[in-house]
Amino acid sequence: MVGTSFFQDANHLLIVFSSEYRSRFTNEETVSFCLRVMVGVIILYDHVHPVGAFAKTSKIDMKGCIKVLKEQPPNSVEGLLNALRYTTKHLNDETTLKQIKTMLQ
Repeated sequence: MVGTSFFQDANHLLIVFSSEYRSRFTNEETVSFCLRVMVGVIILYDHVHPVGAFAKTSKIDMKGCIKVLKEQPPNSVEGLLNALRYTTKHLNDETTLKQIKTMLQ
């Protein structure tokens, strides 16, 4: 079973992108790096956890993660959104909320 600290990494990165903390990052390369790490953690978790990252019971705030990605300039995150669309294992499962599927269309 995947440890709880693993999914917390993605959720901790969401905190980084809250308006209070986002202003502290002036280097766009740092922001880009954090987004890539967040997506990488989601993909890895989705592959190793039995129900994946997209299930309602997942400890990852997928709506929040996708929202953060969509708030960035489209040309800088389209590859990351595509990575979630096409390299995850459980996105198209019945346990995935419709809202999450819609957000990634």
